[in-house]
Amino acid sequence: MSISVVIVSKDEPALAGTLAALVSDPELDVVVVDASAGRLDGIRDGFPAVRWFAYTPPPGVRTSIAHQRNVGVAVARGDVVVFTDAGCVPQPGWLARLVAPILAGEDTVACGPAVGTDVDLYGGVAQRGTGRYVDDAPTINLAFRRTAWEEVGGFDERFAYGSDVDFTWRLAAAGHRARNVPDAVVTHDWGGARRQLRRAHAYGRARVRLYGKHRDRLRGVLRRDPVPVAYALFLVGLPLALRWPAYVVLLAVPLLRNRSRRPLLTVADHLAYGAGVLRELPREVTR
Repeated sequence: MSISVVIVSKDEPALAGTLAALVSDPELDVVVVDASAGRLDGIRDGFPAVRWFAYTPPPGVRTSIAHQRNVGVAVARGDVVVFTDAGCVPQPGWLARLVAPILAGEDTVACGPAVGTDVDLYGGVAQRGTGRYVDDAPTINLAFRRTAWEEVGGFDERFAYGSDVDFTWRLAAAGHRARNVPDAVVTHDWGGARRQLRRAHAYGRARVRLYGKHRDRLRGVLRRDPVPVAYALFLVGLPLALRWPAYVVLLAVPLLRNRSRRPLLTVADHLAYGAGVLRELPREVTR
């Protein structure tokens, strides 16, 4: 089976480092779907072997990552499509390890971890779970058979964020579970604390929309996906601290649990996530 690597981008100069790590294989079909309106043409010109597609949003539609992803798969030549993000640097052996379960006919979807180069709130794992199969996986390190993408109808373009998780949830519902390949590693600069907090807020909003679409997954959500629920509830109850100041001591539990990896930043990230949940929840209820 042939393989294509697809990268969607908008104004990300770090894309050059990602492409430099990929073009060493002349047989590999590398596709960039770029929404930078020409601002990254210098990078495009530096990698003539890369197939570059300038993305223009449909009329009346904001630039959407989901739209770009669907364009990327549509123009990819491979039977297996691999996604990674602009700025990710694949480690040696990454691609071969990631696609091995698919090429062997064992699975149709595979994913691997993304390890932060600096401030890393995600523990080195981009996908949710660490077993043989995982519950969901973002496109930062994801491979799948083109036929699986066609079967579920591609990425849902109504999502601003979370379309990759929705995609893997729909794949799983169709019988295409995501195989975890822990040694297929990419490194990624997640950005500074401020950027990570903004990302967490957006992900919290996306999580509400995801559960609004996949209501069957609400069963057991507190056990399986506690962060959006627990931190949203904590923020709802925060006025109690005016009468019972000890209420905020509840945060001591996650601070202690995350003491080995930036506890203050991790808890701040989760609070931003919970705030995103609360912001989006009224909209989802009335939608």
